[in-house]
Formats: sequence, C-alpha cells, structure tokens
Amino acid sequence: MNIETIREYCLSLPAATEDFPFDETTLVFRVSGKIFAMIDLENTEWFVLKCDPEYALELREHHPEITGAWHMNKKHWNQINLFGLLTDELIRTLIDHSYHLVFKKLPRKTREEILANTHGLHNS
Repeated sequence: MNIETIREYCLSLPAATEDFPFDETTLVFRVSGKIFAMIDLENTEWFVLKCDPEYALELREHHPEITGAWHMNKKHWNQINLFGLLTDELIRTLIDHSYHLVFKKLPRKTREEILANTHGLHNS
C-alpha cells in the first residue's frame, strides 16, 4: 500500500478525520479526536498504528516489518514498514484493528452517534 491508498482507507472509516497536530509532515488520523494512525509524509516507509499489546507482540514475532513504534508507547503502538512483504489485506486489517481499539474506548453516546450516522464499521 502507498500513502494515498492508506489515507483513503483511513478516511473511509466512520467519522475518521485527518490533521497535522505535531508539525507539517506528520499526518494523523483520528476518530472523535482520538488518534488511531500516523504517518510522516517525509518518510513514508513507516506507518504507525495502535495495537492490542498481546497481538502487537505476536505480529512483531511473525513479521519483521512490524516493530514497536519509535517515540510512542511500544506496548500499544506498532510501526509498519510499508516497503516490506506485508499484504495490502493485512495492512487494512491492522488499520481496522487500530480504529476499533480507539472506537471501543469512546463514550457510549459518541459511539452510538457515529454508528447512527454511518452504514456501520468495516469488518476487522
């Protein structure tokens, strides 16, 4: 996957938004103000996603392209090397996983409002 495909996919998720809160090159994707993905537009080799801690360890053991995210809590964030051998399907699954982790922590009312205004969440 390339950055434009990733961007389009992230923004296709219900209530997903994008912004540059840190600098002019770090593109952040959010749901209801909470970050679920990041990519540096100057170094598009790496893409950062939230991940369940146990699943993160499993992914890192099986895929050399997936490591603990630099400058982030490595227990909860992975960085994905987009120039490795990961399939687009796996990358989309990891994006969905990250989104769902953040979504399920939102207040119930917020989740209900998002679901009421969309056709549902992508399958993960």
